Amino acid sequence: MADVLAEMMLPADEVLAVKLRDVPRAAQFVFRGGALAASAAGAALGLELPSVACTSVRGGERAALWQGPDEWLVLAPAEQAAEIERDVAAALGDVPHALVGVGHRNVAVEVAGARAADVLNAGCPLDLDLAVFPVGMCTRTVLGKVQIVLWRTGPQVFYVTVWRSFYPYVRAFLTEAGMRL
Repeated sequence: MADVLAEMMLPADEVLAVKLRDVPRAAQFVFRGGALAASAAGAALGLELPSVACTSVRGGERAALWQGPDEWLVLAPAEQAAEIERDVAAALGDVPHALVGVGHRNVAVEVAGARAADVLNAGCPLDLDLAVFPVGMCTRTVLGKVQIVLWRTGPQVFYVTVWRSFYPYVRAFLTEAGMRL
């Protein structure tokens, strides 16, 4: 889908752009396992899985987002999916774990611009101020009526992951919220 640039009139005739960009399809996995499994999976992925709540790590083209004490969302370019499955399986052997591909069910949109947090806060109850929700922070939350994974990737940039079936709602919600600012 093409990038969308929505210009909005603000008080005092200020013009501000909030950009919504559909993120290219990615390899997305939910990884679950204990400390030993997380350590081995992290080594296989080339990054240390975060152990602090609501944080993320990046390593090259890959990222891991903490989703719970024993759960991470792993993101990578789509062409790396088979490699990730193979490497994690080889590294963990008989260590109890689960690696489930969810790239077919999830899609992502990037919300960027000086008012990106305001657009998201039209339907998200979290305080998205940079001091409270800093770069690298991530969490499951809601946007309107839909569960999302929200990840702040830059001071004015958010990565929103949602189930494919809810994407049209999320995209329309964000567009409308941006036009109402």
